[in-house]
Amino acid sequence: MDDGMKQLQQTLIEIETDAEHLLLARHQLVENDKVRNGNREALTALRKKARTTKTSVPSPFESIMREIEGADSKPLVKEICRTCGNHDSKEHTWMMFPGSDLFARIPFHAAHSILEKDQERLDYDAKKLQSDVKEKSFSISERGALADRISPGVLKSLVTLTDKPK
Repeated sequence: MDDGMKQLQQTLIEIETDAEHLLLARHQLVENDKVRNGNREALTALRKKARTTKTSVPSPFESIMREIEGADSKPLVKEICRTCGNHDSKEHTWMMFPGSDLFARIPFHAAHSILEKDQERLDYDAKKLQSDVKEKSFSISERGALADRISPGVLKSLVTLTDKPK
């Protein structure tokens, strides 16, 4: 093979490799979104059980100020969980652990804490995957794949061409 053909072959290999990575990242992003939605639904169910919303539970500062105004014998700092609120955090709830078919009965506070940490990790992973998709798309575009040089209408007509016998 001459040098032009080798260079073309190498360029095509690199574009196909980047395209494969792009498709894998998109697939992983879809799977990640499914898990994120499941976690979000579980957290909403736990908040409904505790009869709280993200904004309905007062901040620790507000509760401290109310207690300072009231009695003298109460502790100065009282932790209030934004999800549990006044709900009994030691009450047990059932939870299926991610990646397994194992159900466990664990304390309410531990269940939503696990889900919230998992949700934060999934949000971080989603942002990372989105940036990977953008990077790979830009890389493929910069290398001059067909879509950049041939209009989508012409490309579609080339793809749908069929040989007809005479």
